Amino acid sequence: MTFQEIINQDKPVLVDFFAEWCGPCKMMAPTLKELKDRVGDAAAIIKIDVDKSPQVAAQYQIQGVPTLILFKNGQPVWRQSGVRPLSELENVIKQNA
Repeated sequence: MTFQEIINQDKPVLVDFFAEWCGPCKMMAPTLKELKDRVGDAAAIIKIDVDKSPQVAAQYQIQGVPTLILFKNGQPVWRQSGVRPLSELENVIKQNA
């Protein structure tokens, strides 16, 4: 499945743009895992390594990592950079479910 196919789903898709060398990105990993446990199949959560997928990072003008973008039907509906709290991410997904 391509990135475009993934974000074109009816359900919200949270994309974590990250890099292996990024400390804050590593801090986000357990939060995203717990978020997935909480939202289950209501949303998809995927990680995009900006070093391995520079064209996707450029398409969405990712300047810093981590950057989180929530897509719904292929459109970005929410975007934040930096480490975000679990409660904020869960609320954003629920609002867009």
